[in-house]
Amino acid sequence: MVFAAGGNGGDWPNMRSFAMQILIGRWFMVFATILIMSAAGATYMFGLYSTEIKSSLGYDQTTLNLLSFFKDLGSNVGILSGLINEVTPPWVVLSIGAVLNFFGYFMIWLAVSNKISKPQVWHMCLYICIGANSQSFANTGALVTAVKNFPESRGAVLGLLKGYVGLSGAIITQIYHAIYGNDSRSLILLIGWLPAAISFAFLRTIRILKVFHIPHELKVFYRFLYISLGLAGFLMVIIILQKRIDFKRSEFGICAATVLIFLFLPVAVVIKEEIYIWKKKKDDLNGLSLSQLKVVTEKPPNSDVVAPPPPAPPVSQPPPTSTATDFKQNPEISCWNAKSIFRPPDRGEDYTILQALFSIDMLILFFATICGVGGTLTAIDNLGQIGSSLGYPTKSISTFVSLVSIWNYLGRVVSGFLSEHFLIKYKFPRPLMLTLTLVVSCIGHLLIAFNVPNGLYIASVIIGFCFGAQWPLLFAIISELFGLKYYSTLYNFGSVASPIGSYLLNVRVAGHLYDKEAEKQMRAMGRIRKPGEDLNCNGVECFRLSFIIITAVTVFGAIVSLLLVTRTRNFYKSDIYKKFRAEAEAA
Repeated sequence: MVFAAGGNGGDWPNMRSFAMQILIGRWFMVFATILIMSAAGATYMFGLYSTEIKSSLGYDQTTLNLLSFFKDLGSNVGILSGLINEVTPPWVVLSIGAVLNFFGYFMIWLAVSNKISKPQVWHMCLYICIGANSQSFANTGALVTAVKNFPESRGAVLGLLKGYVGLSGAIITQIYHAIYGNDSRSLILLIGWLPAAISFAFLRTIRILKVFHIPHELKVFYRFLYISLGLAGFLMVIIILQKRIDFKRSEFGICAATVLIFLFLPVAVVIKEEIYIWKKKKDDLNGLSLSQLKVVTEKPPNSDVVAPPPPAPPVSQPPPTSTATDFKQNPEISCWNAKSIFRPPDRGEDYTILQALFSIDMLILFFATICGVGGTLTAIDNLGQIGSSLGYPTKSISTFVSLVSIWNYLGRVVSGFLSEHFLIKYKFPRPLMLTLTLVVSCIGHLLIAFNVPNGLYIASVIIGFCFGAQWPLLFAIISELFGLKYYSTLYNFGSVASPIGSYLLNVRVAGHLYDKEAEKQMRAMGRIRKPGEDLNCNGVECFRLSFIIITAVTVFGAIVSLLLVTRTRNFYKSDIYKKFRAEAEAA
């Protein structure tokens, strides 16, 4: 791009050219991704509008739980979005996600507003599954693209963007109260049009860029991190105040305006970096002009010497056979080639989809994640019932939910940035940090199992942090071990661990044992359960055995993850980002 001098001399670029440089730059793409991720967490807000669905459509609790299951299913099963992203540019995936988001939640809004006839239950399940599935399209189109554009800072990228997803529920809540007050039906409409509008606004901004080495790249992401920490701190204070004080519409408007300021504050970081890039390009062009002038004015020695003839073309050799070591030189191997499944390349190279899915490393990582995420998600989903059964007051239970939300965000950003720092400086393997996270989460499970006095406060902090920390680690490890070529699909395959773990530990273990203990207490009181009657359990026995089992499963998952630590020890001791720096230098 050519930069013209401005009206104040040659120290500043022409503002029109500079504005164009900002809009097509890689840092503005990061800002656009932050906004998309900040609106991509509508699934975390189900508790705010589920009551409206229940009352408007006359559903019982069982039907509402069925809707919640399809919501989780849609948000975590994103294989389709990954496969589409393998063969299309990111704007196609973002467009599909925006359409799905608007259609799904708009149909739900029409149903609860009685603007259409009452839909059947399977219709509502389909609508919420489609709406929630848009989250995977947003993640694939924006977050995966950002990781590919910044491969040397992938841990920081994942931690930062996943952190904004964790805050998105609180962000949208503040905007909703400022625009619609307490109309929960309008909340459904808001989460239908707002994420879709943001995605459409940045369709051409999100794109794959050439690998470009920036020496201070990680420092720039730390600046984005500091802004997100300020946003998280403000949201935590506001959430606590709003639970104690009745806010007016104008006060909600001030809160929403402050949130928007925090969301657009990264533009200042973008402009600063683009000024740095412009100055560097100008210096490089000036240096290039001087070198060209020297070449023209100075006659090269021995200019009359005839150049030697070009070397003879090399004798053609037969193409090498496909092996694990020469996988990179065999472009004929497709992403679904079954013949190469058990002949994967070296770790860090680009695996095909089938090679990665059948890899022992992937199986170990996937199993450990099922154990870890399944246990923490069970605790989070049952936090209200756990607090009630242990005798905590209602206000305390709402505090637990807020603590989990904020510490979920902190877990994501801390694990992303800290693992990146330790990896670069100390060669500390990311799988070992995942193992430590699983071990720490066991403390929270045991605090619940044995009802330590006021232990649920500490448990909500530990479990929220560990739940958030596992996701950037999982996705970063997948990208490092199996390459970035088919990362879109492999990223979404890793997300499937969440519903599997939730079903096994939440439904089959915690739910079953809770109902069993509740029925036991009912029989002890001489009562017989009526059809459709809710089961309520009181006392530490309601969840004790469940969380003892969850603790044992999580410990086993940590032990299994140590196998991955051992298998990848030499890989993480090497310079895993060397090839990306070489590509940047060649570019």
